Amino acid sequence: MPILDPNKNSDNRFRRNRFRLFKSMIESIMMEKDRCHILDVGGEPNYWRLNGADLDWRKVTLTLLNLVPFEIRQRGIISVAGDARDLKQYDNLSFDIVHSNSVIEHVGRWDDMVAMANEVRRLAPHYFVQTPYFWFPIEPHARFPAFHWMPESWRYRILMKRSCGFWQKRPDVGSAVNAVQSAVLLDRKQMQFLFSDAKIVSERFLGFTKSLIAIR
Repeated sequence: MPILDPNKNSDNRFRRNRFRLFKSMIESIMMEKDRCHILDVGGEPNYWRLNGADLDWRKVTLTLLNLVPFEIRQRGIISVAGDARDLKQYDNLSFDIVHSNSVIEHVGRWDDMVAMANEVRRLAPHYFVQTPYFWFPIEPHARFPAFHWMPESWRYRILMKRSCGFWQKRPDVGSAVNAVQSAVLLDRKQMQFLFSDAKIVSERFLGFTKSLIAIR
């Protein structure tokens, strides 16, 4: 069966368009304060190198937070270790804006997502949180039609037989189950519940909602 893959050619375009929307939030903050302190939960240096080259890094400061920090040699950017579900090292409203791309679906089950959402909302007056949409017909990690709509018992068996997208073929049940449980996609009502004070914006591909962005 051919595997449809709209992600392969559209990911960069979506990221560029998404960043333009996010950049307008940065610019609004800087009009008020002349500076902007950003926390990127799960962010990577290359994303900012590609998309944020024209930001005024004399006035923008960026903290990249991941389970394992990156080595950074760019003005205005630091990388730290942390858990998106528990960021007690930071006080309330420590940042101007929290940014996160395709992370909340990876932090665990529902209670873990609630914990991350609460931290995002606590840490800044503004946030921009994107996640793939459950009802888009192609699972973005497996890059396989309807993969995420199948019973888990089917999905891990498929992964034991073949590689799917970013997921390599798994040698046993345990590692296959861990892989399919590592991404839990959200629908619109779930996203709105997690970010109840946000506007939920749709990113579309060929008329289908591909991902959701919570913006406050």
